[in-house]
Amino acid sequence: MRILAWHVHAAWMTSFVQGPHEYYVPVLPDRGPDGMGRAQTYPWPESVREITPEELRTADFDVVVLQRPHELGLFQRWAGRSLGRYGVPAVYVEHNTPRGDVNDWQHPLADRTDIPIVHVTQFNRTMWDNGRAPAAVIDHGVPDYGYQYSGDIDSLVVSVNEPVRRWRVAGIDLVRQIAEQVPVSVFGMGADELTAHIHSGLADVGEADQDGLHKRMAMHFAYLHPYRWTSLGLSLIEAMTLGMPVLVVSATAAPEAVPATAGLVSSNVDLLAATALRWLVDPDEAREKGMAARAHALEYFGLPRFLDDWDRMLKEVCR
Repeated sequence: MRILAWHVHAAWMTSFVQGPHEYYVPVLPDRGPDGMGRAQTYPWPESVREITPEELRTADFDVVVLQRPHELGLFQRWAGRSLGRYGVPAVYVEHNTPRGDVNDWQHPLADRTDIPIVHVTQFNRTMWDNGRAPAAVIDHGVPDYGYQYSGDIDSLVVSVNEPVRRWRVAGIDLVRQIAEQVPVSVFGMGADELTAHIHSGLADVGEADQDGLHKRMAMHFAYLHPYRWTSLGLSLIEAMTLGMPVLVVSATAAPEAVPATAGLVSSNVDLLAATALRWLVDPDEAREKGMAARAHALEYFGLPRFLDDWDRMLKEVCR
């Protein structure tokens, strides 16, 4: 199957392109948001090829995987064809939770009956008003990066990009609160900016490529997932596959994704901090939680299940 999809979310796309198909990603000279081309820091297979807007005019695809509303217009302008019932089959992946007033949570494709909306969590499907559009859920899948947990560093770790801009959405104010009791390290694009906003409790900040990030994360004694409003951060699932015990703010899809055996999911920030302090003096409990987290993540968020689900969806769309 020949699939066109924009490179939008590198971590999700890294899992998606592991299937047995040919994948084409638009590329522009500046490699901006509408043409990033192949990932530079993630391991993508050779089956992923870059394609220019000019080449789209004559290229044939079995299906287009959309991830942003304006991509419908981009495809029509660049390829000179429409999508859906009277054009190339398409499916829309909704990665995000809705924003704004709850009464305005209508999905941009709610009036389309010919392009299914695939949500990445059950929470997302429930929160969005999908209107007349067919709506389905394909839960996240992540590669198995192997058991890497050592827990040698007495610091919690958070993985988040642009933490200052995403302050409350990403729960960075909660990170600051927890850091008053337990050291916290933060890694991701723009993490260095935190030093101007959090003046104590930060053990380490910085950026790392994906492979380096996993190694650095797994050296810390537990993973902290402070997000208030995100569908389900892939960094949380990846931390679990590494064998890390997790402390998770009880929001959006997290309570359904993380079992009690893997750590603690709670909206009580003081309880999250207290549990972290307990694990510091009881590393055996932390390691046991991490082993359970890994087993759960491999069973429910493994790559084979994810790719099988997507194969079924793409075949259905192309029928």
